[in-house]
Amino acid sequence: MGNTVAREDFEWVYTDQPHADRRKEILAKHPEIKALMKPDYNLIWVVLLMVAAQLTAFYLVRDLDWKWVVFWAYVFGSCISHSMTLAIHEISHNSAFGNGRAMWNRWYGIFANLPLGLPYSISFKRYHMDHHRYLGGDGIDVDIPTNFEGWFFCTRFRKFIWIVLQPFFYAIRPLCINPKPITRLEIINLLAQLSFDIVIYYLWGAKSLFYMLAGSVLGLGLHPISGHFIAEHYMFLKGHETYSYYGPLNLLTFNVGYHNEHHDFPNIPGKSLPLVKKIAAEYYDNLPQYNSWIKVLYDFVMDDTISPYSRMKRQLKGEVHQE
Repeated sequence: MGNTVAREDFEWVYTDQPHADRRKEILAKHPEIKALMKPDYNLIWVVLLMVAAQLTAFYLVRDLDWKWVVFWAYVFGSCISHSMTLAIHEISHNSAFGNGRAMWNRWYGIFANLPLGLPYSISFKRYHMDHHRYLGGDGIDVDIPTNFEGWFFCTRFRKFIWIVLQPFFYAIRPLCINPKPITRLEIINLLAQLSFDIVIYYLWGAKSLFYMLAGSVLGLGLHPISGHFIAEHYMFLKGHETYSYYGPLNLLTFNVGYHNEHHDFPNIPGKSLPLVKKIAAEYYDNLPQYNSWIKVLYDFVMDDTISPYSRMKRQLKGEVHQE
C-alpha cells in the first residue's frame, strides 16, 4: 500500500513567519493597497442566496430514494457546504460588516452556519485568529496536525484515510492541542444550530437532515475543494510555508486560494485578493503556486516524502495573546 515516509517530525523553524515583513514592504511600495481594506457588502447577499439554495435543497430531497439523497449530498450539498465554511472564514475576518460592527459579523456567522448542521462559526473564529497571529505556533495553531496524525498517517493508504477523515480531525484537534473555555457566543451558536436542525427534521424529515449533515462531512473530506486544506501550508517545497492556488475553484471559495495574499493582508476581503496580486505582482508571481487542488491531493497521497508532518512549526517567544 505504499512505503512509510521518511519524515519523522515537523520542520522546526526559528524565524518569524514571513507575512508581516512582506506586508510592510508591499504597503511601503504600494500604499494604494490600503484602499482595498474595506468590507465586501456583496458577501451578505451571497450568503443569503446560499442559505436559500440549501433550504430549497432540503425541501426537494425530502421524498427522494436514499441513494439519490446521498448522490445529491455529495454532488451539490457538499459544494455549497464547503463554500459556506469559507464564507464563514470571510465573516470571521469581519469582511461582511467591517471591523466597526464586529458583533454583526458574529451574528451573521451564526446565521451562515445554519445550513451546515453542526456549530462551527464562533469557535472557528477564535482559533483562526490565532492561526494568523501565530502561524505554526506550537500548542497554539490548531491547523498544525497532532504528533499522532504525523506518526500514524504515514503510508499512502493511511494518508488517503486521513484526507477522508479531515472533518473529524479539524473538530477534535483544538481539544487536543489548545482547549479553550467555552464562551457565551459558542453556547448561542450551539443552541441556534440544534434548534435549526430540529426544525428541519420536524418539517421535512430524516432525509433532509441527513442531506445537510452528509453534505458538510463529505464536502470537508474527500472532495476537490478540500485540496485547499493541504495546499495552503503543507511543505511541498522545503523552506516555503504558505502557497497560493490560482485555479477555477476560487470562484466557489471566496478566493481562499490566494493564500499568500490572504496571510499578508487578512483584513482585505477575498473578492479583492486578485487585485492585491496584480498590484504587487513582483512579490507573488515567483512564489510556489498551484493550479489544481485535485493534483495537490493526489501528490500528497502518492509522494512518500509528504505527510501530516510536512508543516513548519515554531516555538513561540514572548507573550501570547489568544482569542
